[in-house]
Amino acid sequence: MRALRIVLILVVILGGLFVIADRVAVHFAEGRVADRLRTSEDLAGTPDVDIKGFPFLTQVAGGSLDDVEVGIEDYRASTGTDGETIRVDDLKADLKGVDFSADYSSATAATATGTGTIAYGELLKTAGSEPTQVAPGVTARIVGLSDGGDGKIKVAVEATVLGTRLPQPVYVLSSVAVRNGKVEVHADSLPKLGAVAVAEDRIREITDFRQAVDRLPGGIELDTVRAARDGVEITVKGSNVRLAG
Repeated sequence: MRALRIVLILVVILGGLFVIADRVAVHFAEGRVADRLRTSEDLAGTPDVDIKGFPFLTQVAGGSLDDVEVGIEDYRASTGTDGETIRVDDLKADLKGVDFSADYSSATAATATGTGTIAYGELLKTAGSEPTQVAPGVTARIVGLSDGGDGKIKVAVEATVLGTRLPQPVYVLSSVAVRNGKVEVHADSLPKLGAVAVAEDRIREITDFRQAVDRLPGGIELDTVRAARDGVEITVKGSNVRLAG
């Protein structure tokens, strides 16, 4: 009986030591992957890396991690124009089937899905915010974007007619979607700028616009987009996504 008790105690101690060793190892690996990702993506800060699953050491022995979550608080994506960027807040990616090298210098995920948010102020930078002539004596520009409810964007258009600015912006609800890898904003109906008739194609030069969100981490791409309270919420996806290397 005493021998059995001793064996049980040893099992508990060894099990505890294994858990400690496993957690130390996973913490080390998360730090190495985060550092590599920061360098490879030229990030301003170190991303959060969370390696899921237990035990970690058995995954290491197999050379592949089942599930890795990566979080980047402030990611600067490319707009595809003259080195300009657009900020994606709280970009999170869930990576499955991550193969890695022994020193974690390279890692590739079989698949990835994720989410992020582009604030309305960021998206406004790409809209027609400069006054543009849409008819003789009429100029217009977008001065604000906000949540219009039900997945729509409320677009505020400021107009000047024959030298007189309209007292209030004209508002229009717009749909937002991803097309050809770009965020596309399209007015559901056209605003009326005073009593002046404006051709549809001219006013849509102001209300409708597209924004590329390129060079996301590891080659992930835009999937869907939806207007929300604080900005447009995006989802991303990819395959053979490179975390580092």
